[in-house]
Order: sequence, then structure tokens, then C-alpha cells
Amino acid sequence: MLFSTVLFLFRFLPIALGLYYISPPKLKNLSLFVCSLVFYSWGEVRFFPIMVVLILINYICGLCMEKFDHSQRARRVFLILSVVGSLSMLVVFKYTNFIVDSINALAGLALPHLEGVSVLPLGISFYTFQTMSYSIDVYRREVETEHNIIDFGAYVVMFPQLIAGPIVKYRDVSNQLHVYKNRYNLAQIEEGIALFIFGLAKKVLLADTISALWHDIIGTYDTSTGLISEMGSVGLANASSGLVWLGLISYSLQLYFDFSGYSLMGIGMGKMMGFDFPANFNLPYIATSITDFWRRWHMTLSSWFREYVYIPLGGNRKGLKRQIFNMFVVWTLTGIWHGANWNFILWGMYYFVLLAIEKIFLLKYLNKSKVWCHIYTLFFVAIGWALFVGNEPGIGLGLLFEKMFSFSGGVGPWYFLRNYGVLLIISVLCCTPLPQKIWDNLKDNRFLRILILGTLLVLSVGYIVASTNSPFLYFNF
Repeated sequence: MLFSTVLFLFRFLPIALGLYYISPPKLKNLSLFVCSLVFYSWGEVRFFPIMVVLILINYICGLCMEKFDHSQRARRVFLILSVVGSLSMLVVFKYTNFIVDSINALAGLALPHLEGVSVLPLGISFYTFQTMSYSIDVYRREVETEHNIIDFGAYVVMFPQLIAGPIVKYRDVSNQLHVYKNRYNLAQIEEGIALFIFGLAKKVLLADTISALWHDIIGTYDTSTGLISEMGSVGLANASSGLVWLGLISYSLQLYFDFSGYSLMGIGMGKMMGFDFPANFNLPYIATSITDFWRRWHMTLSSWFREYVYIPLGGNRKGLKRQIFNMFVVWTLTGIWHGANWNFILWGMYYFVLLAIEKIFLLKYLNKSKVWCHIYTLFFVAIGWALFVGNEPGIGLGLLFEKMFSFSGGVGPWYFLRNYGVLLIISVLCCTPLPQKIWDNLKDNRFLRILILGTLLVLSVGYIVASTNSPFLYFNF
């Protein structure tokens, strides 16, 4: 079930919030847990046991680490059990067939795919990292063990951030989970509604509309064939270099508004329920370096890898060579986290190289610049998204890069600039601090704020009703 659907907006969400608000204080977590399990099971109920097993593994291992607090060895054993238990499910569903394909390619074998793992459980990459953060923090004695399985289950499967994050550590919400009275107030609910509507508008009015430009160029994914259908589109082979770059810009905008919009909707729903989820995006396209970009893009994932991988490996405390190695490990894992495909691993290595170059010598020069640092960052980020989208069936990474850098002729960008120019300008402006400044300046004009939110909501719902498909790009990550 996606957030940007009539089913979610007018059935599931009102019912879930209604049940949550009318539940007695000590039953609110139970209400949240049950509604979240329904949300999780809606599309693929066969994955319900996986979620239950994952909750039980980490819950029981947490209790065991507390019980054997005097034995560091026993605590380490239960930590390993919890991490292996969590990762094993992720590996089986997300990476098994990728591993099989890689072995077949390297060894010339014809091993069959594992049946039943072609569809990923909803949000598995996100909630796996959340459960691991809980077990690791309990092992480190940084959080207290959760004794109430309902409260723990509500944390793991909490539907506002289940699909697209942000990745919420247990300590981010543990206090709020155990506040049974006055967990939320009217101001929080109002702020949550505003954030949800802004996130919905980002997803529906910006991401889904600007995506039409990319699909007008490359075609539309055909679910029946698993390939890109070029019917009614230019086709990548026929596009000029200028048009391909314009399409790549539109894809970059779509990806940002799609992912940040979903995260913002999740943060907004969390606010409505009295939870303060961490921010996941901070205007990444105004970054002044690749280093700065990754401090602004998917911040909770970067924070997770920094805290649970980079720093335990030694961080920057053991010299430059060890720091570079630690970065290599982190970015290999980051690429693998994003998907079971060599393109994603290449994408991770691409950013490792850029970040290593900046760390060694380039960053000090970028920090002195005011203009070209932005141009440099946007250029290399766009190339990164080309690696990212090159994974999609029917595109072809080789052809995409050939078109980008051969300066070849073909269908030019001018017709598309005329049709999408206004939308591109609006989208670019929404990547800057301008919308937030305008909103902040209206803080004393309650009527105008309500009018803006109401207009965005009506337009978004109208678009959802009129459209036939509103996919979420990170749905299977």
C-alpha cells in the first residue's frame, strides 16, 4: 500500500489515526502495532511471518543480553545471533538470486533461481537496519532492553516510516513509546498535517509530473515484457546528447522529490502520533561538494553506516590510509544496500572514489569556491544517478553514457524545454531554501497557510484520482 493512493488517504490513514486517537493511553502502542501489521500485510500477506520472526529474534536476543549482563561472551553471542538473524532474511530475499546469477556468470554454470524470493518484503532494507540498531545499542548498553513485545513491535513495524524511512533508531523514539499520557498535542498534529501535505505534493505534483519528461525520452517500463516500451517516446538511441542530459536532470529531480516526499509524509504522520523522527533530507542539490551532498541526502542511512560501521572500524582515528579503507567498506555496503545488482556496487564505488579524492586534497579547494563547487557537485551527482538508473531494464548503461558524452545528434531538447520548462523551473526552485523561507514568513498568517495547504491537498488528490500509476522509486530498496 502506497501513501499516494486513494485507498491509503481516505481509508487506511483515517481509520488508523482514529483508532490511535481514541485508544486509551496504554493501548495506543497496541493500536499502532496492529494497524502497522495490517499495512505491512496488505499487499503480500505471505510476508507476515517474516516480520513476526524478525521481531521475535531481536526482542528475545535483547532480553538475553540483559539476562547475561555479567558475561560479555554470552552478550556477544546473542548480538551475533540477532544480527545474523536479521541479515539472513535480507540476504535471502534481496540478494540470493543476484548471488546465483553472479556465480553462473563467473563459473559458466546454470544454477536455478530460488523460487519465492522474486518480490521483496515491504521495506525490508529499512526495518532490518532498525532492528540491528536496537540490538547493537542494547549490546553497547546505550539503551535499556525493551520488555514489552507490543512496544517493541510497534517500533519495528511502525507504518509511517516502514516504506521509505527515515531509518529510525530505537533510542530516537524509545522515550515517546513509553509516554502513555500527553504523547502528542494539537500543535504537533497541525505540524504533522502540514509536513504530510508538503510531502504528498512533492511526490505527486513534482516527482510524478517531472517523471513524464524522462519517460517521453526513454519510454515506459512494460510490466508484461520487463523491458522499456518506446511506443510514443523518442527512444534513448534516437535522442541527442542534450536531450539525454535534460532527461537525466528530470530523473534526478524525480528521484529527489519522490524519496524526500515519502520521507516527509512519514515524518508528518509520526508527528501526528507524537513521534519525532529524524530528518532524512536537507536540500541536497545545493551542496558544495560530494561530501556535503551525502550529509544532506538520505541522512539517516549515512548516519547508520557512520555509527555502526565507519566508527567501529576506526573512523578517522587511525590515519589517512585506514580512513580511506573504512570509507571503501562503507561505500561498498551502501551500494549493496541499494540493490542486488553490479550497477549499484559500481555506484557505491563511484562515490567512494569521489569522496576519497575530496578527503585527500580537493575539499579544501571546494570550500574556497562559491560557484564552481555547485557546478562540480551537480555534475558528478548527475553522473551518479546515470549509474543508478542504468540498472533499469531496457535502458543500457553503455548506451546511456555513450549518449551523454559523445555529443551526438538526434532529437533535440527544445521541444521538451518548451513543454516542461515551467515545471523544470518550479522544480529547481523547490530544491532551494526559497519555499521554506516563504512558509516561515507566513507563520503569522494562519489563513494563508491553511489556504496553501488546502490547495496543495486538493491538487494532489485530484492528480492521484486522475492518474493510473504513481510508483515509488525506492519501494523495493
